[in-house]
Amino acid sequence: MRERDLVGRAGRFIVEGEVTLRLLLSGQARFAAESILLAPERLAGLVEALAAHAARRPAPPPVYVASRSVMSAVTGFPIHRGVLAVGIRGGDPRAADLVPPVEVPALVLGLAGLTNHDNVGGLFRNAAAFGADAVILDAGTCDPLYRKAIRVSAGAALTVPFGRLAAGEDWLALAARLSLTPVALSPRGAETLSDLPALPRALLLLGTEGPGLPAETIARARSVRIPMASGFDSLNVATAGAIALHHLRASVTKSTRDKE
Repeated sequence: MRERDLVGRAGRFIVEGEVTLRLLLSGQARFAAESILLAPERLAGLVEALAAHAARRPAPPPVYVASRSVMSAVTGFPIHRGVLAVGIRGGDPRAADLVPPVEVPALVLGLAGLTNHDNVGGLFRNAAAFGADAVILDAGTCDPLYRKAIRVSAGAALTVPFGRLAAGEDWLALAARLSLTPVALSPRGAETLSDLPALPRALLLLGTEGPGLPAETIARARSVRIPMASGFDSLNVATAGAIALHHLRASVTKSTRDKE
């Protein structure tokens, strides 16, 4: 079964590697494991985590043990880490339901048209590291529950709340409805990130590398740029997102302190 069919139609996803499996079993994850497949030499190191998970659940997932050659034959690709699990995604929440109420601070990350799994995974890792309340994806952004995106996110795709806009849904209308200040990051931004005043509720919008955000979105949002050395005008989107999230988290924190 192709992964896009598994993720997109069967309501399941694949977790690969010990770090992400431990996170899936820890209780921090928003999703449940349906089954686990391990190479024999990996079982002993995971026994405690599996037992703790089983103690918390009325019907813990079955654990299968098989040689790496059998694992590779089952999955259709070479298994190097010897650790796999199938997760159940459940229903996707509405994007608006993930954002804190208007009376409290909020930092939300919006991904527009990002189709690279490494970048999406990296941005989820950044969102977790800098305390974003949620990630919202547009209809063109790839699924963060793809195996590679989960792995690159260091498991953050399993813990950070995320939702998706309907095709054609307007970012700026969403921001207005939720009392979020839309901040569009672009090399063409009118303000520098360091000069941005404290924002108690912000929606950071990031576009795909190359084209970036649509000009119409940038024009309607508060557009910011990260100044760079002469002759170089852009960063990898995950790196730029990390810098902006760090600044905006400090901004949200400052707004909270000022109110107190």
